[in-house]
Amino acid sequence: MICPGSLTAIVGLNGCGKSTLLKTLAGFLPPVSGRLRWQGKRPVIGWLAQRHALESQFPLNVQDVVSQGAWPGVSLLRGLGGGTRRRIGAVLERVGLAGLAKTPIEALSGGQFQRMLFARVMVQQAPLVMLDEPFTGIDEATSRELMDLILEMHRQGQTILAVLHDNQRVADFFPETLLLTPQRACWGATRAVLPAFSHVRSA
Repeated sequence: MICPGSLTAIVGLNGCGKSTLLKTLAGFLPPVSGRLRWQGKRPVIGWLAQRHALESQFPLNVQDVVSQGAWPGVSLLRGLGGGTRRRIGAVLERVGLAGLAKTPIEALSGGQFQRMLFARVMVQQAPLVMLDEPFTGIDEATSRELMDLILEMHRQGQTILAVLHDNQRVADFFPETLLLTPQRACWGATRAVLPAFSHVRSA
């Protein structure tokens, strides 16, 4: 069960279905078997996928992409209101991209691109945030900054699910872990689950 306000890492060997699980929970894929049940209706989900080239094929700037996070709650007739624009500006400032708001996204470095995607999720303010390998291809300094953003969202009461490969980061920051293996799934306190993952990796 995903508890409101929890901070959970999803770990496992490559090909065990970590990203598929997130996509199923987010509603992008149907369950392979069984049923997916929510308490009440499905919550609004903030989704940060693995970085891909799709978005960089369009003539968008940083502010365009970050503003997408606000559109689910905005009237198409009225557009973005003053309060929403101020929130977007504050988030751009928070992630260090205020000076790059009008920069085409194809001109961004890998770290800047990832901070932009984080900003879009932060603007959305969704109660449930899913992050698929948010640190892949990012230098350690930027990864620490992004981890701070994850913790900030968690402190604000958002529920976080993140697919990760760095066991040390999982141990340091994530109280709960879901381990996926070809044979089974194990979900519990990180201090109890991670040793089982180390055993699977060394097998």
